[in-house]
Amino acid sequence: MQYRRFGRTGWQVSEIGYGMWGMGGWTGSDDAESSRSIDRAIALGCNFFDTAYAYGMGHSEKLLGEALKRNAGTKLYTATKVPPKNLKWPGRAETPISEVFPFEHIMEMTERSLANLGTSMLDLQQLHVWNDAWVQDEGWQRAARELKRQKLINAFGISVNRWEPANVIKALHTGVVDAVQVVYNVFDQSPEDQLFPICRELDLAVIARVPFDEGSLTGTLSKDSRWPEGDWRNIYFTPENLADTLGRVDRLKEAVPNGMQLPELALRFILSEPTVSTVIPGMRKAHHVERNIAASDGKTIPPAVKTALRKHRWDRTHVIP
Repeated sequence: MQYRRFGRTGWQVSEIGYGMWGMGGWTGSDDAESSRSIDRAIALGCNFFDTAYAYGMGHSEKLLGEALKRNAGTKLYTATKVPPKNLKWPGRAETPISEVFPFEHIMEMTERSLANLGTSMLDLQQLHVWNDAWVQDEGWQRAARELKRQKLINAFGISVNRWEPANVIKALHTGVVDAVQVVYNVFDQSPEDQLFPICRELDLAVIARVPFDEGSLTGTLSKDSRWPEGDWRNIYFTPENLADTLGRVDRLKEAVPNGMQLPELALRFILSEPTVSTVIPGMRKAHHVERNIAASDGKTIPPAVKTALRKHRWDRTHVIP
């Protein structure tokens, strides 16, 4: 496992982190299997785990808390998120921040997450939605500073709306934010335009989420892919989006070098960007853990391959959670 500096915090985090959304209630998730997968990741050097209260209303956090106890002798970095008070994603400019992140809500939800995790301090607390229309509000900034003052968190971050990577830049300039989490993958390359330069300038950590585009970049989906009622992927992969996505994946497969699989290429593309501090694929099975962590070997993709991948950029603007 290779490690990278987590912005101005100075932490050395595994460049392959662990995304825990799928463990909070996606169909097919199994707690025992999830726990084995977490432990396998730790054994292979993964030390950064990203969860959220909204992932099963605390269920994913509790799974991580149990893992922290089992691995008490290993330094693991915990990152979670405050859900919007109105439980609506994404963050919209017309919604008053008093309905989303009032001071008291941020403080209360941090205490709940600490209880779920069974720890006295979070390494990183994040806001789970955002809109820069809220940047001047005093409440969220005061909460971030107060949580640090009380030593309930080490660092504070924001998870950016999908396909709106620049809709956080004003918040970053407040000096309150230490890390930003953003969708970044072979299709979604737009964070490179405005967000990444600001993060480099301000020495902020970058967490790359959705590296496999909710599964399409694993190459395992088909036109017949369906999920049980209530599964998030039914919202994301509407019939029209699924058909468009599969066509793009088929064209992308032509760029995969010999001896490499599409998921590995997807991760290596992200790791080729030095601004990224860690990438957090969702992993619910041990063989997924082993496959993904194997991409962290210090090897870079050939420049010609990265140039070819530039042609697969897909600028999407319809914002969904």
